[in-house]
Amino acid sequence: MEAVVYILLILTSVVGLTFIVERGFALRWQAVIPKEIEAAVESCQSPADVPVLQRVCRQTSAPLGRLLLQASEHLDWPQQENVDALQTKARHEIVRLERGLVVLEIIVGIAPLLGLVGTIVGMMAVFADVGPAGMTDAAKLAQGIALILRATLLGLLIAIPSLIFWSYFTKKVEMFAVEMETMCDEFVRRQYREAKK
Repeated sequence: MEAVVYILLILTSVVGLTFIVERGFALRWQAVIPKEIEAAVESCQSPADVPVLQRVCRQTSAPLGRLLLQASEHLDWPQQENVDALQTKARHEIVRLERGLVVLEIIVGIAPLLGLVGTIVGMMAVFADVGPAGMTDAAKLAQGIALILRATLLGLLIAIPSLIFWSYFTKKVEMFAVEMETMCDEFVRRQYREAKK
């Protein structure tokens, strides 16, 4: 039973590390909000500049590029309809950015519990051995308890980094959401203001 707990802890750590590396790569600033798109949005001052922005957005697979393409392709719609469609698309992009974070959140909760289960199972085994033989060998008992506490330590060593990265990535997604909303809002307002002139 103890071996099963340790195997589950190792699997949990591998899954957690995989998602930390994958999200770390996916949530780079350049991957979500590329500088080329930022520059294109800044220089897109009139409807005549929109094709240049669209070309730049199509060259990347960044979430900001997909949002700006959505907005720029529907500039013939009324402003409120375009904004509503853009908000729906933005929620979809945020969900894509948050993909995998729920796994880290689950690992934060489950790893210490697995460690605790390992500790309890180990303690039961140690005290079962102590019962029939009596407590004659204190060194053996201490060695058994030390072995048991490793399960708790492993659980905490898995949960703590997972909690740190989950918090960091969650905050980073929030920052991306605010930045993308600001840039899309500026783009849409500018285009409709120019169209009214």
